[in-house]
Amino acid sequence: MRRLIPFILISLTACGVSPTIQPFPQQQPDRTETPASAESRRRAVDTARTFVQVVQTVEPVAERECRRIAPRINCNFQIEVDSRPDQLPNAFQTTSPNGRPIVVFNTALIESVENADELAFVMGHETAHHIMGHLERVQMNAAVGAVIFSGIAAMSGANGESVRTAEEYGAAVGARTFSKDFELEADRLGTIITMRAGFNAVRGAAFFTRLPDPGNRFLGTHPPNRQRIEMVRSTAAALSPGI
Repeated sequence: MRRLIPFILISLTACGVSPTIQPFPQQQPDRTETPASAESRRRAVDTARTFVQVVQTVEPVAERECRRIAPRINCNFQIEVDSRPDQLPNAFQTTSPNGRPIVVFNTALIESVENADELAFVMGHETAHHIMGHLERVQMNAAVGAVIFSGIAAMSGANGESVRTAEEYGAAVGARTFSKDFELEADRLGTIITMRAGFNAVRGAAFFTRLPDPGNRFLGTHPPNRQRIEMVRSTAAALSPGI
């Protein structure tokens, strides 16, 4: 599936370059191509085309919801693809130095989804993180945790190294505070974005069933998959009459 890359102009986060959608090339049949490689090439083209179509459909809906819910923030999403090999499927939201929201998909995730609904839901979920201000709230919680833990360590007479260790631990604990709630909030708004873009969010949330279930661990970053799927279903059911 590495053949996916030539059909999308890749923009790596580290390069800070915006991706551009390129026309799909019309390739002449390769007389030496085996049936297996021909099928692989066809699937790569289909996958790339699905990705482009989902981005072009979901992005304007996400930006519209962003302007409605949080009109004071930057709602001009930039979509990027990380093509580094040998990664686990992943997508995440971040921001550029000038505050532009960025959603990054790696090729492993693009290749792992089973349909456009799953890809649309992932995109809706990640854009929802930005709209809800989760990244800033995580950073604030981390800063508060670092101050509290390092302060306690200093008051107890710990040396400089121990205080720094406590500060790092406090930041980690703080960052995880409310992280499960943030994921459920993103699932809810992501469902709304997905459905308003014309995709099936419940079908898209089936992506969770193929992920390792984190369970309900103390200081875990994600809620149990069952809870997330239920959030999607209940939100979709409430939204359906008046999407």
